[in-house]
Amino acid sequence: MNNYKVLTDPELFDLIKKEDDKAFGELYTRYWKDMYHNACKIMRNEDMAQDIVQEVFISLWNRRTELNIQHVKSYMQQSTRFAVLKSIRSQKVDDQFYSRLRLITTELVEEQPLLFKEQQTVLNQLINELPADCRETFRMSRDEQLTYKQIAQKLEVSEKTVEKRITKSLKFLRENLSLDLCVGILLLAERIK
Repeated sequence: MNNYKVLTDPELFDLIKKEDDKAFGELYTRYWKDMYHNACKIMRNEDMAQDIVQEVFISLWNRRTELNIQHVKSYMQQSTRFAVLKSIRSQKVDDQFYSRLRLITTELVEEQPLLFKEQQTVLNQLINELPADCRETFRMSRDEQLTYKQIAQKLEVSEKTVEKRITKSLKFLRENLSLDLCVGILLLAERIK
């Protein structure tokens, strides 16, 4: 095959499954730039964005025989988003952490409202499983957008107690959700200090 540019994404992916590195190169050429820009927009770090895109393509190549991808473009976009989330989660929380998550979730709400609705349903079920004190504190933070100080005053506990409850809640939610569902949770559970 001489001209990979005329092939559809599914045709390219079928060739990639057969270890055709030229088809893989064409897929890379088609999508790396958009993936990089999306990762860069959220991470605000060009080197990290490059690493994320590289990881997505390496993962695709390594898992090519086990994947059954119908919509390659959507798969690449989602994989990039999830790789960004994974990268954010593995880093120490910084001042820009929640603003980056807000960007991801806004994009998810706009592009995939059904997935976001599903996330909210699962989130609410898990929140109901939290111990009563953690659930109340978490909802005050998330729903009422109260600061730790305001919650502490309202509940007549220390700010440290509020922080511990929120941390415990977030840990429980992270442990009980897959990475793709953590997008909505992390936004909805944004800590307001």
